[in-house]
Amino acid sequence: MAAPAVASPLCTWLVAACMSVSCEADGAAKRSTSCGLSRRRRRRLPVSKCGGGGAGSASSFGLVTSCLAFEPCGEFYSSRAASSLGFFGENGFASLFGSRSRPMNRRQRRLNRASGSGEVMAVALQAAPEFVTKKKPVTKQRRVVVTGMGVVTPLGHDLDTFYNNLLEGASGISEIEAFDCSQFPTRIAGEIKSFSTDGWVAPKLSKRMDKFMLYMLTAGKKALADGGITEDLMNELDKTRCGVLIGSAMGGMKVFNDAIEALRISYRKMNPFCVPFATTNMGSAMLAMDLGWMGPNYSISTACATSNFCIMNAANHIIRGEADVMLCGGSDAAIIPIGLGGFVACRALSQRNNDPTKASRPWDMCRDGFVMGEGAGVLLLEELEHAKWFPASILHCYGATGKRERGANIYAEFLGGSFSCDAHHITEPRPDGVGIIMCIENALSRAGVSKEDVNYINAHATSTMAGDMMEYQALIHCFGQNGELRVNSTKSMIGHLLGAAGAVEAVAAVQAIRTGWVHPNVNLESPDDGVDTSVLVGPRKERVDVKVALSNSFGFGGHNSSILFAPYK
Repeated sequence: MAAPAVASPLCTWLVAACMSVSCEADGAAKRSTSCGLSRRRRRRLPVSKCGGGGAGSASSFGLVTSCLAFEPCGEFYSSRAASSLGFFGENGFASLFGSRSRPMNRRQRRLNRASGSGEVMAVALQAAPEFVTKKKPVTKQRRVVVTGMGVVTPLGHDLDTFYNNLLEGASGISEIEAFDCSQFPTRIAGEIKSFSTDGWVAPKLSKRMDKFMLYMLTAGKKALADGGITEDLMNELDKTRCGVLIGSAMGGMKVFNDAIEALRISYRKMNPFCVPFATTNMGSAMLAMDLGWMGPNYSISTACATSNFCIMNAANHIIRGEADVMLCGGSDAAIIPIGLGGFVACRALSQRNNDPTKASRPWDMCRDGFVMGEGAGVLLLEELEHAKWFPASILHCYGATGKRERGANIYAEFLGGSFSCDAHHITEPRPDGVGIIMCIENALSRAGVSKEDVNYINAHATSTMAGDMMEYQALIHCFGQNGELRVNSTKSMIGHLLGAAGAVEAVAAVQAIRTGWVHPNVNLESPDDGVDTSVLVGPRKERVDVKVALSNSFGFGGHNSSILFAPYK
């Protein structure tokens, strides 16, 4: 039977490996066999040496160690050695691949020298592809702007109403009416007295959801409306690039508390939505479902610093190109018996029940704790070009070409922010203020802002003995040389909104940029020792041309956060 015209590749390499034995004739005195290698060395060198001679090296067409990793030795490349294999034809091994005998090239001569010197040669079966490391193209930093805001607060649920009340020094703190708190030492709060979801949330959901979710959905949709995102405009958005990142410090406490009470009777009495509606992420999830937004969606819970963390991360999604539009902020509704009782047990609340409007008094010597509040604040962040123009790719889907002007009303630009951890105590700040200072300085550095440019600070200042002074000293350390600096605390009028505080105060900071007015500090009648009131806003609103606004939020667990806004230019 005639031999096949072309041998299989496996047979070819077996033959090549076995033929390497013939190389020993020219340099046996100089070389040692691969069998002399230690097991460790053979493992490190997967390709055996060309040579090795003798019957013990390999049997005809038998598998030799790692033979499939061999190319023929250097001697084999000569026509004399190749032609010794009669069954491959006149030109030996080379004829198998259709090539003719030719003078040795540089690679072949190098192989010959290696085979004669006894060096172990590892020859690739084929040339390795060249990998070229391509540098990421330099792209212009994506800018983030605020184009809409929405609030639900003790001082009003309309943006202008809320800020005008702040400018007038009105207080939203009063006696609690939602439940009987006569047995508690604290009976006051920044409670929302009247609130309606009509036109914002479906009635069926309004009956099932916890108030923190209702506040969040309402504030979020108000931010969209304020940003000019109408129903028609919503249809033009690329919803895969629109996200929601609104957090909560406490979550659905009322839903969870009601479930516990129902469980005392029977699990059959429990609300089937008690678990999902109690979790902090569900507000963001429900708002995204309502809007059909499929971009980044989650929540962050870092106690009273929650909102700032959410705003920073939402902005980062836009900067990194993962989204073009983000709703961000925070919401909380913890003014219920278990919420009030928990903070009373911490001995953190003011007990000035006879004069509620005077209870929250940051930096005042007579402060005796913070006042709980509730509500929500949401900011609509957009990438600058998206706020100005709709991308052509979006309009193309609707049969349009080129760009169309979005023309959003830009309130301010988000410059950046930072965060740190005190790593000190679950409720008390570090006595040396290092965590706060590091947080502020990192925020300035990352935003590329000098200390001299910051001339307005909305402080965290909760009206607690330790917290107010630690923040004040940190601010003086960072900005003490800035004679234009003005500092105030929104909590003096609405109390501490917990996870929503940072977002509502960010709204106040943006409104200060927008209007040119900063609201007063109320109840600052006897400044604490060491407090220089020249940097604090007085009992009346003040005109300030804000260059850069800083908003601080700190939370139980040592969470520190600072964010920066500036007028859009």
